[in-house]
Order: sequence, then C-alpha cells, then structure tokens
Amino acid sequence: MTGDQKTTNVERIPDPARLTAFIDGEAKRLGFSAWGAARPDELDGTALRLNQFVEMGRHGTMDWLAGRIDERADPIRLWQDTGSIIMLALNYGPDSDPMELLQHPDKAIISVYARNRDYHDIIKGRLKEFAGRLVARFGGDVKVFVDTAPVMEKPLAALSGIGWQGKHTNLVSRKHGSWLFLGAIFTTLYLPVHQAEADNCGSCRACLDICPTNAFPAPYQLDARRCISYLTIEHKGPIPHEFRALMGNRIYGCDDCLAVCPWNKFAVQTSEAKLQARHDLVAPPIIEFLAFDDAGFRSFFTGSPVKRIGRDRFVRNVLIAAGNSNDRSLVPHCERLLVDASPLVRGAAIWALSRLLDIEQLRVLISTGQKDSDPDVQAEWAGVWAELERYG
Repeated sequence: MTGDQKTTNVERIPDPARLTAFIDGEAKRLGFSAWGAARPDELDGTALRLNQFVEMGRHGTMDWLAGRIDERADPIRLWQDTGSIIMLALNYGPDSDPMELLQHPDKAIISVYARNRDYHDIIKGRLKEFAGRLVARFGGDVKVFVDTAPVMEKPLAALSGIGWQGKHTNLVSRKHGSWLFLGAIFTTLYLPVHQAEADNCGSCRACLDICPTNAFPAPYQLDARRCISYLTIEHKGPIPHEFRALMGNRIYGCDDCLAVCPWNKFAVQTSEAKLQARHDLVAPPIIEFLAFDDAGFRSFFTGSPVKRIGRDRFVRNVLIAAGNSNDRSLVPHCERLLVDASPLVRGAAIWALSRLLDIEQLRVLISTGQKDSDPDVQAEWAGVWAELERYG
C-alpha cells in the first residue's frame, strides 16, 4: 500500500507559500530555533535499523522501544490521516563546556538538558498553541508529540532538514550543534516539504572516541546498555561493575559525545530562561545529594526531569560518584546509607566505601556488615570480601 493510498484524508493547501510563512512566523514567535516539514512515508530503512537494534538487545531494559516498531518506522501506522509532519527544534545550548566539571570529582555532573525545567512541559504547551492556531487558520486536524508516542523524532528531524543524525546517533545542526530538543506536529494538511540535510560528519569521530564506556560499536550505532545516560536514567538495578569507575562524577546523563562535536562552534546559549541552568545544578557538591531522603529529593527536583528516576536511583548514582571522588570526607555520609531502606542504595554505599577506605578500614567495615538479606547487597559485600582476599 502506498503512502498516497494510506493517507486518504490528506488536505491540500491552495496557497502553500502563505502556509509556510505562517509556520515560520509562529515558530519564531513561540521561541523555536528551527523547523522543517517532511512526508510521513519517507523514513526509508528506519524499520530495519530499529529491528536490528532491538534484536541485538542494545535497547537494554527499554521495552517500550521494542514495542510498536512498525508505528515508529511508519508514522502513517500511528495516524493514518497524516499528510505532513512539522518538526520543531528548541535550542538548549549551555553557557560553558559541560566537560569542564570532569576535572572536579567532588562536584556532581547533571546533563545540560536536565539543569532546569522539564523540556516536555515547555515544548508540549507551545506545540499545542502552535497546532491550535494552525487549525484555526488553515483547517485540517493535528496531533502533537514530545516523547509521548512511538515517534522517531531524530530521523524525522533529519528528513525535514533541521539537521542530520551524527555518528553518535543524535541530531546535529549546522547552526545549533548538538543542543536541540525536538517536538512533532502531525497534520492532515499536505505541506511543502524541506530537503533532507546531508550528513556533514565527514571523517570526524570525536564523539565516538570520547565515550568513556565505548557505547558506540560502530559509527551511527549505539549500544544503550553501555551508555552512561541509559545507566544513570533508565537502568533500574545496580550499575554493572565494569562501568562504575568509568562513570566518574556523572550522576544524571552524559553530554560527552554531544559536547565534543565540532559543529558546536556555531552553537549559542539558549535564550529560553526555563532551560538555562539553575545555579544550584551547575556544579553541585556530591555531599549535598548524599543527604537526600525521598521528600528532600522530590522537593529539590520539583519540575525537573531528574525527578522521574526517583530518589533511590538518584542516590545510587551519587554514591557511584562518591566512590570515584577520592574524597574521604564523604565516608561518614556513605556509611549512614549502609542502613538505608533501599537495597539499591545500600549496595551502592558498600561499593563507594570500598573505594574510599583503606584496607584496615575495610576489614573493620566488613566485620560489621554482610548481614543483609538482599541478594544484590550480599553480592556487593562479597565483592568487598574478594578485594580483601587479594591483599591477604
């Protein structure tokens, strides 16, 4: 079945130039940095690549990626009346190099995108306003999406000419570098489409080489199971041991592959106040986050995307950073968490202390521990014991 046959309710516009001018004006008025339009039936090869990604297990525990693959690869399956897709991008560029904090292991690194308000809330409201004005002026029907449905935002943004998918699989723009949020408006209107952006990565492999956990098996391929963003945000259990030291002081997400992109030389700081970093999230001391209980965590991260991972996962990440900090002043704060209600936190506290204490202190610690009934926590104690055995 062809795209034209599937989109039977597509509505053609008598004055495409007027529509294009309207969209351009609305995009600017609402603060979007770029926009483009694409056909819903031109995501060639997306289904194959997505199936391969899932079949190799590279999606990890993100089961939502494994579901509804057909709809992701073919937007018409998601909404059969789709005539065109308007992709909109919002710049969230930082005011400094986020990788500078890697030189300060006593500070926690939160990904640039999560240092203020949740972008979903910001963009979705503007998309709804945009879509409402579009319908009022030109008719038709619309649906808006911001990570709320099986929509392949990055391939669609590339198809619409906003940028291209770089070797790190994220979108890259000539004008904005790698710092773009994306939203989509599906419409029954048949819009003039933009030319897809060419791949401008060339021979550069900076994003691949900078990854501390080797999460890119090849250019344009990602194994999420090795990605620090996945491990700190999506992964619900204990962090696999092989990645803990490599995480450094990154406690929520990772910007390394984005930050080193040479195209960022054209990027500018976001003009959106709600996306500019809160002062207390630019370089927060690790010690402050080790004290969070559930209420404190929720209060501190109200309106932030960080809130969605919950206090236990967040403190797990902070404890990994504490273990990598070489800061022995954190020891009493980690010891307090050995009796935390969450086994995820208790296990991470054991690992952090195994990195911060000397051998004799570890012997004392292990003589008073190992009474936990949780199998993951028991495994952490066993790891400490094995480390002591190495030293006799």
